[in-house]
Amino acid sequence: MNRNRTNWLITSLLILGSIVILLPLYLTINIAFKSPQEMDRPLLAPPRDWRFENFTDAIEMTNFFQAFSNSFIVAFFVVILTLMTNSLVAYAIARNMHKRFYKLLFYYFVSAMFVPFPIIMLPIVRQTAIWNMDNLLGLIFLYVVYGLAFNVFIYVGYIKSIPKELEEAAIVDGASTWGVFWKVIFPLLAPMNATVGILTCLWAWNDFMLPLVILTDQDQATLPLVQYIFQSEFSTNYNLAFASYLLALIPMIIVYIFAQKWIISGVTKGSIK
Repeated sequence: MNRNRTNWLITSLLILGSIVILLPLYLTINIAFKSPQEMDRPLLAPPRDWRFENFTDAIEMTNFFQAFSNSFIVAFFVVILTLMTNSLVAYAIARNMHKRFYKLLFYYFVSAMFVPFPIIMLPIVRQTAIWNMDNLLGLIFLYVVYGLAFNVFIYVGYIKSIPKELEEAAIVDGASTWGVFWKVIFPLLAPMNATVGILTCLWAWNDFMLPLVILTDQDQATLPLVQYIFQSEFSTNYNLAFASYLLALIPMIIVYIFAQKWIISGVTKGSIK
């Protein structure tokens, strides 16, 4: 009896959670395909005439392809540099945790996760302006640095579970420290690399605050920033607004649908090991 009640409770919570997640997505799709004249109808009612012109109009008004290109460049290089650098830092820390300096360094990185971005926002804006980093290059650099704390935290736990005997065998065969990492350790980090890469991609693609305060050239604006800039033009036409939101959302939905198994696998293996 208790087990049946627990199952019903869990099922009810899952259904409720699914509705909370799927309802906003349905509303976004629904409004994006409606015409302005249909907005007087009930909000949940499907469109009578599917208006695909909303998407072409939104693309023209937001300069979508330029913003898409900027977001793609940022997300791509952030993922590559994050995997190459953050894993290397975590490896150095994980294999030297018995030393006081590296242990303090690890806790220093972990403590950075508890620092809210608004606290350091103004100094960062000032510093990037002085160093001429208020562009896509500076944005990529900041994403790699800000992701270091969380990524080191999950990398270190996984690296510590890898037997040191594998590295010792590689050294006996003549491999250098760099060779040991890139040829032995890095391939074994595939589950963690997939998890970190996907989460980093989602973060860099969807982030709004950092591009808002860093970028000064409108031609370098990312998709979330472009939508904010043109928000005044959408204020009287929710259909174009939601069409632009859907256009920006679709790439990440596709990425997550195909990559969710790697996210779950990486998190599960990291927690077990």
